[in-house]
Amino acid sequence: MTDFNQLKQDLNSVSEFLVTLGDEKRQSIIIKLLSESNCDGLQVGELTEATGLSRPAVSHHLKVLKEAKIVDYHTNGTRNYYYLTHHTEEILKLKNFIDELLVVMEESK
Repeated sequence: MTDFNQLKQDLNSVSEFLVTLGDEKRQSIIIKLLSESNCDGLQVGELTEATGLSRPAVSHHLKVLKEAKIVDYHTNGTRNYYYLTHHTEEILKLKNFIDELLVVMEESK
């Protein structure tokens, strides 16, 4: 039997992560970082070119992505290089919620 209260709690626990992923501008930053084979990361200027956003807008979205543990950065001299993190806890929580949702949907057929 499905515990809908648990499902609600699980959805609540991933909702902020979903909001972070749901923004198209942040999606374009994530895709650019995914498509870059250079493991050293990208600077804000490179991301502004790729996304068409202003430097302040890219910096804001990078901050949100960093808070969600999707993006991190390293500093080389006075330059920051942004890259996708290897922290997958939030992604795994979302995957587990979706897996459970699929089970519930299958049961209700």
